[in-house]
Amino acid sequence: MEFFASNALLADGWACDVVFKTDGAGMILDVATGAGPGGAQKLGAVVVPGMANLHSHTFQRAMAGLAEQRGDSADSFWTWRRTMYGFLDRLTPDDVEVIAALVCSEMLEAGFTTLGEFHYLHHDPAGQPYADPAEMAGRIVAAAGATGIGLTLLPVFYAHGGFGGVPPAEGQRRFVNDIDGFARLMESAGRHVAGLAGARIGVAPHSLRAATVEDIRGILPLTNGGPVHIHVAEQTREVDDCLAWGGRRPVEYLLDSLPVDERWCAIHAMHMTAAETGALARSGAVAGLCPETEANLGDGLFNARHFLTAGGRFGIGSDSHIHIGLAEELRLLEYGQRLTSRSRNVLCAPGAGTGDTLFRSAVSGGVQALGQSADGLRIGQRADFVVLNETHPSLVGRPVERMIDGWIFAGDKTCVRDVYVAGRRVVADGRHVARDKVRADYARVLEAGR
Repeated sequence: MEFFASNALLADGWACDVVFKTDGAGMILDVATGAGPGGAQKLGAVVVPGMANLHSHTFQRAMAGLAEQRGDSADSFWTWRRTMYGFLDRLTPDDVEVIAALVCSEMLEAGFTTLGEFHYLHHDPAGQPYADPAEMAGRIVAAAGATGIGLTLLPVFYAHGGFGGVPPAEGQRRFVNDIDGFARLMESAGRHVAGLAGARIGVAPHSLRAATVEDIRGILPLTNGGPVHIHVAEQTREVDDCLAWGGRRPVEYLLDSLPVDERWCAIHAMHMTAAETGALARSGAVAGLCPETEANLGDGLFNARHFLTAGGRFGIGSDSHIHIGLAEELRLLEYGQRLTSRSRNVLCAPGAGTGDTLFRSAVSGGVQALGQSADGLRIGQRADFVVLNETHPSLVGRPVERMIDGWIFAGDKTCVRDVYVAGRRVVADGRHVARDKVRADYARVLEAGR
């Protein structure tokens, strides 16, 4: 199969009149520039690579907006978490699959072409494993397959309720496993993933609160070389609790205790000292940033300027799905740095476009974090094309080199016209090809749960 783009953002920059040749699995075999379209399928005037959404809890999409009523005391991540625990009690496997399908379709419409699902809702409402211990994980795989998004499944190991092996709380009963039970879950999840072309599996020790260092060492062999994701230093209370328990801060403790390298993704990592920031950057791990969720939860701001200056890499995710927007995540990341530094165009080099720089960096970091073959539009990578609408008011009349800046800082998902994953069109004219059915199924689930 061949595809033609008038302008395309390749791995080494913008190019004109580009023909992509792909194989039957949707991998790019050849890229020719300055070529005529011939009989190739025409993509559009402006084509950019797909983005990885590296951190997601799909089921939380169904509770978006339900925790926005202030309680009697100061609200925080911890009060939000109680709301979440109450919400998930009634979710069935069918519900989880339907909700995940909506999330996948909305991600695709926004320009995300790969989902990294940090999946911890494993058991039935009583906390008992299903007959298939990966029943819930299999529903995520099914939703990804039905909607056409790429997938890296990250089953979560969760055993404790606090630092030092504190017993889990009642609200965590659907998450909890011991190492043997988690190994069975991983074995079954691997079978589900094997049935979905291009899908990968990794492992996600939930946090240093929920998994001890000994636990994490015990589950690392289950990854078979796949990605390792972990929440770390998301809230100041987490930092305080870690210091009180072990005398070290979470990122410091993580790096001192475990073999953190390029396979790892430190989710949030918001509260770091300068020394921790430099050490995390040097480790090669990706920082998994979710600016909209982090803002919604009042977590704080990631020190992106210092992390990137130290050579760190990052990707973006939509986490709790309070809103799903590629442009909005990158925009808020930059705006947070502007507000704290009281300056503009913080996260780019002199003369570079900020949106363009952020986009390219997040594409590369996201692919690294998810272990996927979609690192830009080049030979050997998956043919994930995002076609921008060059007639959109935020893009029209702009030089092609400024298109991504316009999308990130002045646009939204309506700037995305078509999306292809592995050479297959899954979004046409801004709409997922199964949008009507996906939304109708989702409405049915939510209305039944009132």
